[in-house]
Amino acid sequence: MVAVTPENLKPLTSMRFLAAFWVVMFHYWPKLDLGAATGWTPGLVSQGYLGVELFFVLSGFILCHVYLEAAGTGGFKYGSFLWARLARVYPLHLATLIGVGLLGGVAIVAGISIDRSILSWASLPANLTLTQAWGLAPEAAWNHPSWSISAEWFAYLCFPVFAWVAWRLRERPGLALTLATVGLMATYAVFEALAGFPLTQATIHWGALRIVPCFAFGCAAYLAWRAGGLNRPGLMALVATALIVVCASLQIWDGVTVALFGVLILALAGLTGRGGVLESRAGVWLGEVSYAVYMVCVPWKLLAINALARLNGGSEHLPWWMWIPVVLAIVPLAGLAHHLIERPARSAMRRWAEQRASKGRRQIQPAAT
Repeated sequence: MVAVTPENLKPLTSMRFLAAFWVVMFHYWPKLDLGAATGWTPGLVSQGYLGVELFFVLSGFILCHVYLEAAGTGGFKYGSFLWARLARVYPLHLATLIGVGLLGGVAIVAGISIDRSILSWASLPANLTLTQAWGLAPEAAWNHPSWSISAEWFAYLCFPVFAWVAWRLRERPGLALTLATVGLMATYAVFEALAGFPLTQATIHWGALRIVPCFAFGCAAYLAWRAGGLNRPGLMALVATALIVVCASLQIWDGVTVALFGVLILALAGLTGRGGVLESRAGVWLGEVSYAVYMVCVPWKLLAINALARLNGGSEHLPWWMWIPVVLAIVPLAGLAHHLIERPARSAMRRWAEQRASKGRRQIQPAAT
């Protein structure tokens, strides 16, 4: 067993920001005025939706790293696990949902034209219960990127199943990785053949399925790292990164790129303790705010692009000197959301759970004596 605590996998934490920023560029690039070339998108940017897959694979890896041993030896507490995961994702999800609702309401009052589906009341219950990516929301609404949080919630609920399989394959990591890779490729191929579009581009209707092969692949990658990881991880990280850039730029089948995410994660995990800039305070901080980057990017785009369009002759395609500050502003905004909403709310929810558990133990103690 690799003797590294979850908190020490700093290269993977830093990588989260790169994944989030890839998604940001996917959403923001179409708003850049390129003159006669407006509408052209580099292949790497057009594949930015795969940043979500990178998060999904990493999620399986990290949750196995944190919980697999307890799940396999009987020390896993499902209720506590779910509460901890809810504390991690729900407060900022709720805050951004409310934020989008307020922005939409103000826009309607001010007479600004918006897509009314954003404020779909029929989709609100599914968004509040994090089930909008399970096919339970009639349309994409509110803070649309939260569909992936709904998919994550599905994986959290199913984690005991993933852990049960992973624990039984812990001594055969090669087999686990082979099965997970084949399963990933087969799922992508079969889904696209039946649905007519790639699973990697599904959101609210098939998001819960979209995470399954990636999460399982991340669990298998953890078993490979647990067994010793990769030789020369620095070189492997560079090779994996280069191949990911090439595959995305050339728009090679998504299954190949996602498979390379497993190599990248394995390599970066192996760099723990010697990751250079990936273990710097700045890099780790950016990784810590990556969830907020992801969750605020669309609300901020709605606000900033619509406001600046009025200064740009009504056009939402902004010149570079407007567009770049809008993109860069996401980081400080995410920092504020992280430190003022995400972390305090997460700590409060965990304290509340600890206090209830402590109170329960005190009530049981007299009976035990």
